[in-house]
Amino acid sequence: MERYDCVVVGAGPVGAAAAERAASLGLSTLVLEEHGTIGHPVQCAGLLSVAAFAECLVSDRPVRNRVQGARIVSDMGGELVFDAGHTKALVVDRGELDREMARAAAYAGADFRLKSPVRRVEGDRVVTGGPSPAEIGFGILIAADGPRGTIARSLGMERAPTYLGGVQADILLSETVKTGLVEIFPNAAPEFFAWSIPVSDRIVRIGLCGETGVQELFQAFRARWQGSVVHQVSGTIPLGTIPRSYGRRTLFAGDAAGLAKPTSGGGIYTGVRSGRYAAETAAACLEAGDLSDEALAAYETRWKADFGRELSLGYRLQMARRRVTPEEIDRLLRAFGNPRVIQAIIEHGDMDRPSTLLARLCRLPALWPVLPILMRLGIAEIVGRD
Repeated sequence: MERYDCVVVGAGPVGAAAAERAASLGLSTLVLEEHGTIGHPVQCAGLLSVAAFAECLVSDRPVRNRVQGARIVSDMGGELVFDAGHTKALVVDRGELDREMARAAAYAGADFRLKSPVRRVEGDRVVTGGPSPAEIGFGILIAADGPRGTIARSLGMERAPTYLGGVQADILLSETVKTGLVEIFPNAAPEFFAWSIPVSDRIVRIGLCGETGVQELFQAFRARWQGSVVHQVSGTIPLGTIPRSYGRRTLFAGDAAGLAKPTSGGGIYTGVRSGRYAAETAAACLEAGDLSDEALAAYETRWKADFGRELSLGYRLQMARRRVTPEEIDRLLRAFGNPRVIQAIIEHGDMDRPSTLLARLCRLPALWPVLPILMRLGIAEIVGRD
């Protein structure tokens, strides 16, 4: 039976980052990917903050567009528009991004095996299916197999508390559009939000997420754009972290651990960082010869110290947002349109760590008239901890 120090399940950005780090630390590393092609199918909006893109350690080749701000639109006329005048986020080709990260892991020494879905975990080995079924031993297993992956199910691990279904499509427009701003439509998907991301001046990527009625909501949202669908996908986003992200020689990273940001659904920044933490923990445990759950717990301690508070506050904010009415959302957007508020957003906005900005905003007199709404969203706790 083959055996590796570290087996990584999933060849997306999280798995590739974990594999590259593990191999760089001298661990014999294997990546198992269920699909036949890395980077396909794409189930991501492809909008990355500057910080998230930097975490991927790739060239500019995957970049398709750069955006400077956003327009958030109510169905009742209220809107918030801010333009930083410089790049705040990048629209990327996720297929190209994934493949470049996988190449980096391969150059570091990691092996890859495609069309190798993991069927189950048995002690210190994984059993794969596909054209070439195999049993592969491991020292540490890193589960980067997404929100509905088989590793957590096979080990009987408790899952994330909330799952959203999403639908997204690239629309080839009949006329050119401005490419500098992302658009957000909170009322188009009451359990989350809908979005419009400019991929180019002729292609816009639209989508939304929710727990119920997602297909119906998407069809209604799709009707706002004139043009042809050139690509459409569906997917799942976990909200809320799993109760324990380690155990039985296994570390759960990225969406497999529920580490997507609840405020946006994005998982690259937290996922890639968690993947590297998992690899470093694996190397330390293997070197010490201690693969106990107590030793593996160091991994969870690390990611929680980094961004755990943001995820916890974000989850409570997102759940509370569902109790805010469309009329209240309209009031919030109109209040946030104050020039001082917009300037604070431009100067201090951070897609990956929004709590500091929220604390600053709540201290601005321009927002005091809508403080009761903000308090219902749980902002009081954010202000109190800032």
